[in-house]
Amino acid sequence: MYRPNYLCDLHGHTNLSDGNDTYQEFIDTAAALGMKVVAITDHDVTPLTIIEVNGKKISPVEYASSKNVHLLLGIEYSCDTYVDDVHIVGLGCDWTDENFKIEEARMKRSKIEGYKKLTEVLTDNGMHISWEELLENKGNPRNPEEIQRKHIFEEIAKKGYSKTWQEAKLMVKNNPIYNVRREKIDPVKAIEVIHNAGGIAILAHPYLIDEVVKKGDKKITRQEYIAHLLEAGLDGIEAAYTYSKTSYKGKQTEEQIEKEVRQLYGDSVKIISGGSDYHNDAKKGVKNARMLGEKGVTWEYFQGNEYLNRLICIQSL
Repeated sequence: MYRPNYLCDLHGHTNLSDGNDTYQEFIDTAAALGMKVVAITDHDVTPLTIIEVNGKKISPVEYASSKNVHLLLGIEYSCDTYVDDVHIVGLGCDWTDENFKIEEARMKRSKIEGYKKLTEVLTDNGMHISWEELLENKGNPRNPEEIQRKHIFEEIAKKGYSKTWQEAKLMVKNNPIYNVRREKIDPVKAIEVIHNAGGIAILAHPYLIDEVVKKGDKKITRQEYIAHLLEAGLDGIEAAYTYSKTSYKGKQTEEQIEKEVRQLYGDSVKIISGGSDYHNDAKKGVKNARMLGEKGVTWEYFQGNEYLNRLICIQSL
């Protein structure tokens, strides 16, 4: 029987973006595992503040509390048009801030245009991934704005063009023909939006960013890139993360990465975060899927960190 390694998981997704659980299912899973804190951080969309459970409308935070789980509502911004896998997680925000809706609308337009173009490019190059198929979704229709890049990777794998969605992601990422760029929010702007709404900004999975990236006309290291985010006010960085179950292409183990992140940034940020990036891909038959609580932070660390502990107080108001 699976038991979580951490009781606080600060990075997870529902079917509001590319996860497979509803809010209720996500919370129920957390409760069944005995989790203390979980965060829902769907891609580029503001979180739900009301859900329906057994015909009644309720705050998801309140529903989680009834299950003895602290739920943190968040967002994960996909950032930087020209550098892959730069994601900023925002927690503890005032979700009524109008800038969230502005950015959400802009991201929806960008995704539809970019992902539709990607399916066309893939099809032109022998991988027949239809936009219409993605919308139809085998009888479970999606709206155009609901399609995520991961859905395309999953379709590539499903049709046998790669073994897994992770391999499909790397195939697209590493091929300049396939890697269609869509407009993304600048990470500095994402930090600003989160801060202006009273939240904290955390860099997710930092080692999915390539060791050397191109910025404008020059190349810089990952550390130089992250240093720029620190100067912009980045509050935290994810140390414990499920690299072995995603598209990480480096050679370090998860333990080595966590140790290095702590050494490099432990004195530079307010929060050393952690999360599984849970999607419940097991629902789609993915073997060795990421599990809630597989990565995260300890309950002791969460309680002892004033910035994290403050998040519970904010949402209880």
